[in-house]
Amino acid sequence: MTATLSKKIFNYLTKLSENNNREWFTDNKNLFTEAQEEFEIFVEQLIQEVGKSDEKVAKLNAKKSLLRIYRDIRFSKDKTPYKTYFGASLGMGKSNEKSGHYLHIEPGKSFIASGIYLPEAPVLKVIRKEISVFKDDFLKVVDYKDFKKYYGELDRENELKKIPQGFEKEDPMAEYLKLKSFIGLHSLTNNEVTDKNAIENLTAIMKSAKPLNDFLNAPFSNASE
Repeated sequence: MTATLSKKIFNYLTKLSENNNREWFTDNKNLFTEAQEEFEIFVEQLIQEVGKSDEKVAKLNAKKSLLRIYRDIRFSKDKTPYKTYFGASLGMGKSNEKSGHYLHIEPGKSFIASGIYLPEAPVLKVIRKEISVFKDDFLKVVDYKDFKKYYGELDRENELKKIPQGFEKEDPMAEYLKLKSFIGLHSLTNNEVTDKNAIENLTAIMKSAKPLNDFLNAPFSNASE
């Protein structure tokens, strides 16, 4: 039986955003538990389906992939204690050193992100060198028909204004070398998330980013095996 997400998950997250305090959360802990369990089952099946064509994803544990609902408010002006979304990291390193996928479920703001987000400086430098040296291979990845269908262009948030040190200004890959993340984003409507074919559809989206993830992970694969 195919796992699905019900509208209850959005109803809960909406209520949480309206009552983001410990008293309400504690009094309605059962609603959180039900919503989280539904999300975990959904993620487990998504891992199984995407894993059929990606062995790195196949090795993941759904429960460990889920993000905690509790916000880190130590250095934030916003002191609300809980996230108003559910998130799961499918191969995207929590310390931002691996390329993979991230699933974000939030009323009206759900999305899939694929690639690597704000990697540490040493990792970023290696990726930029790979792009500069193997430019034809990288262009094939970002111009891949299915990737462009679902993700369009790489997200350009946080890009540098100038070419980073160590690279020529005339480098033909200059516009990509300015990026600090290499991420494709695909927005999801509430109806797409709760659709009976959501697992199949989200799997197709993530599969289209496999060439990108393979390219970004390649220089580190030997070290991690």
